[in-house]
Amino acid sequence: MLNKNSVFVLDCNKNPWDPIHPAAARKLLFAKKAAIFKRYPFTIILKEKCEAKQEYRIKIDPGAKTTGLALLSDTNIVWCAELEHRGFQIR
Repeated sequence: MLNKNSVFVLDCNKNPWDPIHPAAARKLLFAKKAAIFKRYPFTIILKEKCEAKQEYRIKIDPGAKTTGLALLSDTNIVWCAELEHRGFQIR
């Protein structure tokens, strides 16, 4: 399951990897093996070429007032969010 404080990781070709613990991300940043790609959501990009890759799926649950979004790996929920619609606020 996704830890509340997880850091998203991209390889050098901007392909997504499994999220890692913030302490592991900090070690990669201090060792100059990674750089900050985005501040929100906090994402790092690896500087070295790596070959392992994991497949992800996106699940969307549309609703009348909110839409649920989830990013899944084979066994875990990587990221989830709710998108609130403004349809009822606009007349």
